Amino acid sequence: MTGPSDSTPSRPAQPGVSHYPEEPGRSLKMALVMAFALLAGCGTAATTARQPPASSHTLAAGDHTFTLQQGDLARRYHVHVPPHWHNQPLPVMLALHGGGGSGRQFQRDNGLDPVADRERFLAVYPDGTGPLSGRLLTWNAGDHCCGWAREHAVDDSAFLLAVLDDLAVRTAIDPDRVYVTGHSNGAMMAYRFASEHAERVGAIIPVGGAMDLAQFAPVRPVPVLHIHSVDDPRALYEGGTGPPFPGTGHRVEHQPVTRGLARWAAHNGCDPQPRIQTVINGSGREAGQSVTHLVYSGCREGSALEHLRLSGSGHGWPGVRTPWLLRNILGPSTTLVNASEQAWQFAVRFSRNDRK
Repeated sequence: MTGPSDSTPSRPAQPGVSHYPEEPGRSLKMALVMAFALLAGCGTAATTARQPPASSHTLAAGDHTFTLQQGDLARRYHVHVPPHWHNQPLPVMLALHGGGGSGRQFQRDNGLDPVADRERFLAVYPDGTGPLSGRLLTWNAGDHCCGWAREHAVDDSAFLLAVLDDLAVRTAIDPDRVYVTGHSNGAMMAYRFASEHAERVGAIIPVGGAMDLAQFAPVRPVPVLHIHSVDDPRALYEGGTGPPFPGTGHRVEHQPVTRGLARWAAHNGCDPQPRIQTVINGSGREAGQSVTHLVYSGCREGSALEHLRLSGSGHGWPGVRTPWLLRNILGPSTTLVNASEQAWQFAVRFSRNDRK
């Protein structure tokens, strides 16, 4: 059961380019440490009603922050409400920040809010947990990742369920059109949530983070679009031990992207080998980059499995320019594809009702 919640005003989110929380007067060393932590790749919660009654309330357009209680933890999530939606039940896109980030940071960085305004859906940015208030937050996303959340066995799947239930009490949502995207550690968490609670998910769009689960038994098929660069220097596409975080020596073991996709292909009833649908090649400052759209055919009705396989670009959120300070850490940025736009274009094709 969720605890008392409150809404606090916040400044409007702007699609920015920083990959760490803004702190006045921080040193360059701290910025680099936080940048590494953010891109780690990578508490018992009380349960709530799985299908809360439709809300008669309406959240005003703009940004809201809510707090709910998860066991001994006070957890936060942030909601961006599009303008002029006339109290109709809206789809929900959960957007999960990378390791070391926060919901507000991810909202500033990924440019999802303008898509939500245009397409009329709720963009929801939950906060992970960490040792510092609002900083260096991570998700307990699987067997190897990540950080404080995994070390303390935080039940983040239960938290995301609580977010959906709490939100449904506050405003009208469409429970059949709940989608999840995430970056790096957040992508891994999207996989975990879909695996453990497929009955609540319309589709997932993980970006720059592979599935990291030994136990994998979703109760129904889930449409998946995975976005990842083969040249990602942080969340290694082929798997293996990632580079150490500066000043800590901490390293994360990554799983191969194709291994996770193969498990979803089998579960969704898709052909085991994808076919190439399109290829985009970069030019100018993005010469040498490419995006290959791979589609797994034959999936069960109402399901899908697709992969945007990038090359020549790094770990940053596709469609957002990586700041020069972080390019040696993250690798080159790309605008050949916009992950926020792709997330919605894929998600809107699916409803949870399609797979009853």
